Amino acid sequence: MISKKYLMESEEETFRLELKTDTSVVKDQAIWAGIKPGMRVADIGCGPGLTTSVLHKLNQPDGRTVGIDFSDSRIDYAKQKYSQKNLEFILRDVRDPLDDLGLFDFIWVRFLLEYYAKNSFEIVENLTTILKPNGIICLIDLDHNCLNHYGIPERLEKNVNRIINEVAVKANFDPFIGRKLYSFLYDLKFENIVVSVSAHHNIYGLLEEKDKYNWLKKVELGPQIINYKFEDYEGGYDEYLKEFHESFSNPRRFTYTPLISCRGTKPK
Repeated sequence: MISKKYLMESEEETFRLELKTDTSVVKDQAIWAGIKPGMRVADIGCGPGLTTSVLHKLNQPDGRTVGIDFSDSRIDYAKQKYSQKNLEFILRDVRDPLDDLGLFDFIWVRFLLEYYAKNSFEIVENLTTILKPNGIICLIDLDHNCLNHYGIPERLEKNVNRIINEVAVKANFDPFIGRKLYSFLYDLKFENIVVSVSAHHNIYGLLEEKDKYNWLKKVELGPQIINYKFEDYEGGYDEYLKEFHESFSNPRRFTYTPLISCRGTKPK
């Protein structure tokens, strides 16, 4: 049976996902990818549905939108908060056959593949079966995820790198998925492929509350998932958290994460 364990799962995950989503950025990315009114759109790994609702506004009038996720709680939340005419949410694992969902004009895959290091290509390949000929798929993900900091203590930087490396091995996480997206579409014979590279995290100066919450949640969960041994810290996990909080809150600190967006059209 396929494991449904999600790396970032917690009681606050729905809140974290909505808090960190900038709907104006999602809108710009989707327009860049080629979303148009009247399209049938699939939001893969839709989470609590906020992004799906943005996509749905962009394919109106007459467009239909489907949000797909394997989290019961987040699909229930999405249905309660965002369901409306021609917008629905479906509980499914996108690693399973999806043919019964019908065909889509536009498939959106944002911040999903990083959690499936060993089967990310197979997921994209599976999604092509529900994409119409000449339909568009857009893959968006981070590269060098959680690893680019300057101005934090050497001990902390060393342990952050070790934690991410262990999470990659033990939890099927890919901190370098962004650089692979182009090759996925190339190998699947997609046409008109376009790649854009920009900054997703660009954090300096005073720390905004949404960035503080998002990053501290990552820092809290990662070590626990892999049972990381804090050999460099006499106070263990608590001392590590304290050092990260103090260092990350320092306005001299600089943190950035590249965002790679890749779109292509399926051959006729």
